Amino acid sequence: MTGPRNWLTAALTRLVAGIAVVVPAALLLGAPPAAAHPMPHSVVRLDVYRTSVTARLELPADDFSRASGIDLDGTTRATLSRKAAAIRTYLGEHIHATGTGGTAWRVSVGELRLSSTEQTSTGPYRELVAEAVLTPHTGTDVRHFTFDYDVIVHQVVTHTVLVTVRQDWDAGQVDGEGTTQVGTIRINSRTMTVPALKVDLGEGSAWRGFAAMVQLGAHHILTGTDHLLFLLILLLPAPLAVSGRRWVGLVGGKVALGRIGRITPAFTAGHSVALAVTALGRLDIPDWPVEAFIAVSILVGAIHAVRPLFPGREALVAGFFGLGHGMAFSFVLAEMHLSTGQLVTSLLGFNLGIELVQLLLVCLALPALLVAARLRVQPALRLTGAVLTGTAAVGWLADRLGLPNPVARAADSAGSHTALMLTVLTVTAVAATAWTLTTRRTARLEATELRAATPPERGERHAAVP
Repeated sequence: MTGPRNWLTAALTRLVAGIAVVVPAALLLGAPPAAAHPMPHSVVRLDVYRTSVTARLELPADDFSRASGIDLDGTTRATLSRKAAAIRTYLGEHIHATGTGGTAWRVSVGELRLSSTEQTSTGPYRELVAEAVLTPHTGTDVRHFTFDYDVIVHQVVTHTVLVTVRQDWDAGQVDGEGTTQVGTIRINSRTMTVPALKVDLGEGSAWRGFAAMVQLGAHHILTGTDHLLFLLILLLPAPLAVSGRRWVGLVGGKVALGRIGRITPAFTAGHSVALAVTALGRLDIPDWPVEAFIAVSILVGAIHAVRPLFPGREALVAGFFGLGHGMAFSFVLAEMHLSTGQLVTSLLGFNLGIELVQLLLVCLALPALLVAARLRVQPALRLTGAVLTGTAAVGWLADRLGLPNPVARAADSAGSHTALMLTVLTVTAVAATAWTLTTRRTARLEATELRAATPPERGERHAAVP
């Protein structure tokens, strides 16, 4: 009996051993591959100017410390200055640029700061942000150069650097929001070197810059809720007559159109003059007093819509407050650091975009303004519009004086619904125009029927007989 028992024992042993091997293997083969935790990459954002290129470096702090030997763990914004010299020295040694002729550009590293950020699938992490300026010799083409960059990559072989263009006026990229990818920098696994990136931005032109600025101006006024509210609230009582300190009755259509025709160009003149003077003079004006002034202008307009403050002088008020709105517009141009020639062209294009959209919106709002003034519910509509506008103005004023509030946030968010606003204005304009035409046609038909139904005077009948 020993033989069979030994055979059975051996068979069971082999079976158990087989299961022990096959089952884990099946589980391992059937399981999804283990995914390594993705590491954040660096980003270099280029702003291309007429005589230089600015590079904004966004560097994961842990990888930077590992590559440079400069420990940023525990470093705060306040203590970063102690390590600034070492950081700038390291970056200067690993950032180089040469022109098409092989001439080296000057590289200077400026502002440094630490922040928290997050990339897709990486989770939050600390980031070192540095600003570097690449300056070629005078007259050198800044649109074609070799970017020799190996920050972090020379030590962390798995690291990747994305190089993008954030602003390039000559290429029509001016809003600073979208980016164009130029290339990727990573280590060559065969040679274990970091190849330099050939940057070719193509041929730029002043026309592209001008067209982009027209579009930017149009977008700025379209999403600038405060600018539009100020103009529309001044136009709201334009068709109304004044008696004492009250809005009562209506003025004629020509008078109403004349008022609107004066208010709109006056606002245009005011903000155009301020925009030109502030931008061309490169005046460095704090933004919060200007923004607070704009909020005050809207509040004054809302009060005027309820009870006349300056009847007949709306155009002067529009021109005066337009100065503040123009200064706010100039902040957009100031952030671009344009050359004088680019600035003049940008000023024309930006202002043209503002005026085209402003004219469009006034034309869309005009039929509704004229029709609403003739309706019985006109006082209620006017007061509702004035109260909503005044509430937004108070919220903006408090926010711009350092008191954030939900009213200001809600009013600002209205600028993100431009498609809805244009749709509502268009539908309202069509409906108001149709109502006006129908009313006039009905009035003419009634007048014709009345004349046909009224018998001629006795003298007229005799005069018709020879």
